Amino acid sequence: MGTGRWVRQILLAALVLSGAGFLAAQRGGGRYELLPNTQYDGKFTFVRLRYVPPMGRGFRDQGWAHDYPDAEVHFGKILSELSFTGTYLGGSNILTLDDPELFKYPIAYMSEPGFWTLNPEETLGLRNWLTKGGFLIFDDFYGSHWFNLEARMREVLPDARWVPLDTSHPVFDSFFRIESLDFYHPYQAGYKSEWFGIFEENDPEKRLLVIANYNNDIGDYWEYSDRDWAPIELTNEAYKFGVNYVIYAMTH
Repeated sequence: MGTGRWVRQILLAALVLSGAGFLAAQRGGGRYELLPNTQYDGKFTFVRLRYVPPMGRGFRDQGWAHDYPDAEVHFGKILSELSFTGTYLGGSNILTLDDPELFKYPIAYMSEPGFWTLNPEETLGLRNWLTKGGFLIFDDFYGSHWFNLEARMREVLPDARWVPLDTSHPVFDSFFRIESLDFYHPYQAGYKSEWFGIFEENDPEKRLLVIANYNNDIGDYWEYSDRDWAPIELTNEAYKFGVNYVIYAMTH
C-alpha cells in the first residue's frame, strides 16, 4: 500500500481520537486517576513503567505518569486502525520494573527518565527483562535530564553504551519510512531532538534493546492530538515513531 494512503489514514484516524480521549476521561475519573490493569490476553497492551519519584514530588507531578491516560488511549487507537496488531484499547497497564507481570509484555514505555529512581530489585528486574527480549522506550526528557538516564542505565546494564541513531536504522523503516529526524522538543525551545539506542552485546547489527527520544516528548503529541495543540503534521510524525517502535519490537 502506498505511503500516501497510509498518511491519509493516519490523518483520518487522528480526527476520531476525540472520542477516545473522552472515553478515557470518563473511565478514569480524571487525568490523574489510575485505571485498573487489564489481564494478559495476548493482545498488544501498552505498558507504562512506574517508579518512585524523587522526594517532594506529589502525584500530579510524578514524571512516570505524564500524559496518562490519554497518550496511550490515543496511541492504541492509531495502532489498531493502521496495522493488524491486536491492541488493547482501554489505556495501559502500569507496572513497576520488578513486577513479574512485566515478562508477559515485550514493550514498555517510561516517561521523564530524568527523574527516574531505582532500587536493587528494580535494577535486576529490568536487566532480566531487557536481556530476555524486552524493548524499552524512554520519552519526555531533555537537556541535563540525560545524565540521570545515563547513570540509571549504567546500573541496569553496566557494559552497555549508547549509540546515536539515524534514519538508516531499521527501527525507522519497520512500518512507516521515516525520512527525517529533524525534530525539536515540543515546548522546550531550542532543544533539537536526537535518538539514541542500546544494542544487544553493544553490536549495532544486533537487536535494539532500548531507544531514547532525547529532547523530545512524543507522548505529549499523542495526548493532545485531539485538542489542536500541535500541527497535525508533527502529531502524525509522533504517531509514526510509536507505531514503528511497536512493529520493530514485535518482529525482532
